[in-house]
Amino acid sequence: MSTHFFKYLLCSAVCYSPFVFANTTTIAEVSAQAQAPDQTEVKTTHHRSKTIEALKNIHTEQLKVDAKANQSEAIKDPLQPLNRKVHNFNMAIDNAVVRPVAVQYQSKVPDKVRSGFGNFRNNMRDPWNAVNQLLQGNPKQAAKTLGRFTLNTVTSLGLADPAKRIDLNSERETFGNTLGVWGVPSGPYIVLPLAGPSTFRDGFAMLAVDRFARPQDYIFEGDKIYWSYNAVDGIDARAQFLELDSIVQGDQYAALRDVYLQRRNYEIATRRGEDASADMFMEDDSFSDDEFTDEEPSTTETSDSNKTLPDSE
Repeated sequence: MSTHFFKYLLCSAVCYSPFVFANTTTIAEVSAQAQAPDQTEVKTTHHRSKTIEALKNIHTEQLKVDAKANQSEAIKDPLQPLNRKVHNFNMAIDNAVVRPVAVQYQSKVPDKVRSGFGNFRNNMRDPWNAVNQLLQGNPKQAAKTLGRFTLNTVTSLGLADPAKRIDLNSERETFGNTLGVWGVPSGPYIVLPLAGPSTFRDGFAMLAVDRFARPQDYIFEGDKIYWSYNAVDGIDARAQFLELDSIVQGDQYAALRDVYLQRRNYEIATRRGEDASADMFMEDDSFSDDEFTDEEPSTTETSDSNKTLPDSE
């Protein structure tokens, strides 16, 4: 089996699995239909109808919205029923696999090794950072980023960060940032399988552009090296967020969504030289998340309300 075909199968499985996971309750209810057919059918139909109704009500104009944390749920998050299902899937994977491995990684791997890998990963991002800075109309910063990449690569292959000592700091850029600077609206909030919080604009930029601009994808051609690097990359990124796990309280989904939108709007506004303070915080809670929730909050979801996922690359 070729590498490209294997990657295609893996991506297909990742995209399809959240919907399978999200419908496990419905499948269990169908299996018990012989005992209580009427009640099960009504409950299953109710759960499905709310999600289908929300998807049918999405209009073209809603896709053109620039999602902000202080907007109503109906504007910034019209796909909330589906988003919550994917969020629950991501949390299940995080609780069962990603977080436990990240905890062991942080406790067992020496700080110098983790720091070296983090420096290498950041250094590999710098060429694409420079390209985006140039596209954003900031050639001076792009030149500094290329200088930083050259210095770190020549002196330590990117495993150390001597450029930081002369104030050449890393500024992570994505094509989503560039589209935002160009004035492309974010579109509604979405949750991507495994990748986590995003928007239509940022999700498209990551999947269609950013993922093809990673130098390491072309450097590590062997399957074992490629997948090993990506596995360690994800674990290292998750380990950096372990200390934040206890911060999110209450409705985890809503909290992560609003923090993500606040951060993204701030990043885009600062790159455009604008004041983002008016769009940074929620002003009212007139719309309740319960209006969009398909199911009763489960005990599992409540007990895991202090878990978080890192931003995907």
